[in-house]
Amino acid sequence: EPKTNGHFPSPRLSVSPRATVVAAMEAPSQGLQTVMKWKTVVAIFIVVVVYLVAGGLVFRALEQPFESRRKNTIALEKADFLREHICVTQLELETLIQHAVEADNAGVSPIGNSSNNSSHWDLGSAFFFAGTVITTIGFGNVAPSTVGGKVFCILYAIFGIPLFGFLLAGIGDQLGTIFGKSIARVEKVFRKKQVSQTKIRVISTILFILAGCIVFVTIPAVIFKHIEGWTALESIYFVVVTLTTIGFGDFVAGGNTDIHYREWYKPLVWFWILVGLAYFAAVLSMIGDWLRVLSKKTKEEVGEIKAHAAEWKANVTAEFRETRRRLSVEIHDKLQRAATIR
Repeated sequence: EPKTNGHFPSPRLSVSPRATVVAAMEAPSQGLQTVMKWKTVVAIFIVVVVYLVAGGLVFRALEQPFESRRKNTIALEKADFLREHICVTQLELETLIQHAVEADNAGVSPIGNSSNNSSHWDLGSAFFFAGTVITTIGFGNVAPSTVGGKVFCILYAIFGIPLFGFLLAGIGDQLGTIFGKSIARVEKVFRKKQVSQTKIRVISTILFILAGCIVFVTIPAVIFKHIEGWTALESIYFVVVTLTTIGFGDFVAGGNTDIHYREWYKPLVWFWILVGLAYFAAVLSMIGDWLRVLSKKTKEEVGEIKAHAAEWKANVTAEFRETRRRLSVEIHDKLQRAATIR
């Protein structure tokens, strides 16, 4: 069995600020630099800005034509409606549309008889909304409309978000311990097969990510596809947007007023969000630590190359000087011998 060096202790995955996710990737005597240099911050800022600009250009190219077509379609439908219903004025139509938009923004569907639709503020829905507040997802499909509701939401978020942060860190630590032990078992199996430590670390990490994706992404996406009637792409889109706390609100589990959900459905969805957020936080933290480790190792390798180059240059210079000294001595001796012979 190959001996493992001190650079690869057992992995520890965590979202806690007091421990890095991939501390195993470095030697214990070499801790991660906790404070970035300004040059590094500026470089990362430039990369993020370029990334944002590129993303904006791509989104505009993909979405703006569709938006323009929708605008033209709405304008034509309004014109056709006014032409076919001459008793309705344009002002009356615009007022009706405005009321419908306001109702939709308030979470009330203007389609059909709204009194028959399920409430957005029953116990399960209210519990789910409270969960989106403290997790900072904020889908936006439902929001407080009353003054009291808005004031309470502010206070609830101020105290609830830090509380949820502590819970998330604790669950992340437990998940990190579980997955860390699993990865250690995988590494133990591969060590018996004489696989290099670097390959073992890559394979075990990939297995960790794949297992998490199956548990927290693939299986929930299949369930949402079946219950919500979404496509596979829409289900995966909702899962990723939710667990990364983006929360656009265009797709929300339990948000279809035409579907009668079980009372436990939304609380169960929130529990999935809780555990899934801890997993995604661990993965994102691990990626961030990888980048820091890679950056540091690259600097160390460059430093080693410079040191070798300097050493090689010093050796060549010393050898050159020694050769020149020997040649000078030999030439001097030959000249002296020639002078003696004469």
